[in-house]
Amino acid sequence: MRSTRPAPFHVPPLRRAAAVAAVVPLLALAACNAGGSTQGSGTGAQADSPATTGAAAPSSAAIVSFNVNRGATSVPVDTTLKASISDGKLESVTVRGPEGRLDGALGSDGTAWTASGLLEPGTTYRVQAKGVDAAGVAVSKAMSFRTEALDVKTQQVFPSIAPLDGEKVGVGMPVIVTFDLPVKDRASIEKHLTVTSSPVQQGAWHWISDTEVHWRPKSYWKPGTKVHVAADINSVSAGGGVYGQKDRESDFTVGDAHVYKVNAQTHQMQVYSNGKLLRTLPITTGKPGFITRSGVKVIIEKFASKRMNSETVGIGGSEAYDIDNVQWAMRLTYSGEFIHAAPWSVGSQGRANVSHGCTGMSTANAKWLYDLSRRGDVVETTGTDRPMEPGNGYGDWNIGWKAYEKGSALA
Repeated sequence: MRSTRPAPFHVPPLRRAAAVAAVVPLLALAACNAGGSTQGSGTGAQADSPATTGAAAPSSAAIVSFNVNRGATSVPVDTTLKASISDGKLESVTVRGPEGRLDGALGSDGTAWTASGLLEPGTTYRVQAKGVDAAGVAVSKAMSFRTEALDVKTQQVFPSIAPLDGEKVGVGMPVIVTFDLPVKDRASIEKHLTVTSSPVQQGAWHWISDTEVHWRPKSYWKPGTKVHVAADINSVSAGGGVYGQKDRESDFTVGDAHVYKVNAQTHQMQVYSNGKLLRTLPITTGKPGFITRSGVKVIIEKFASKRMNSETVGIGGSEAYDIDNVQWAMRLTYSGEFIHAAPWSVGSQGRANVSHGCTGMSTANAKWLYDLSRRGDVVETTGTDRPMEPGNGYGDWNIGWKAYEKGSALA
């Protein structure tokens, strides 16, 4: 949103009809100005009166009105500007601000016009409406107004969207919209969030917190799906005097269906692509006291090399570790579960659980899996009594569908 003030707007007065080669008394001249006035509030009309020879142009009984008063200041940015006419039809409504025109549409009967977008903060708008009455007499009205100014840091909320525009993701990837300020009116914002896909798939929004909302399909995405996400929240009220700062969009695609089935009891990972078993990999998972979570996890991010320090996840004492170069690491939870190369535990892989919660495998197997994988691929872990928390990463799939739908502010 920008608040550049345009040059002052001047509304020209009505042209007075005048007789050629005749002296018109002042009182007679005043009598030629019958009809509506543009002074005062946003109601009333003003006829365009071109110069004539020997007679005043006809006045009009039609009245053009706006839902914003002429000269108003501090107009709320979530106002939908409207114009209407009585006893006539509108032909055009032009609204201009420093960023260009504000588009809109006439109603089917020509008596009303509605803007297609909301307003920018701290901005002066100039409006010109033109129409004709039932007798065909032209009528017009012009005015200007200014919107309220908003503080960018405290009164404007900015949305961010994942997946990123152009990204290819796995079938478990949720749509994530995050906000840099808390959203108090979730319903108002959610009405302006949309997800469309080809092929179409049923899905729902689910609020994780006041600053984060997810959308996922009822079942995993179909491979090859094309998805468009729109957060059309510019100037939309987020509650508490806060408004959307900008519209955002993202177009992404869904890749092959990669589903990795981890069994902590058999110490094996089965790697499936589009339903076909590619490999079975020997692994190790969390030992007693550091049990790996069971449930549906989704790959959040990938690192060819990552330092892993146990102090960052609250592990100290005799169990502390600090490994500078853990290779082929893929994060599964915010709390620190990864799939990664663990050459130090190859002797236990396929036989015992000896990790601090991560799923470890040989360097060669980790590299092969890393190259196959992308953000959004699914890891289904079984064999432990420690459940995956829905908010600990992209844990949307651990919420039943009925409960997930109820997480919408519009449910």
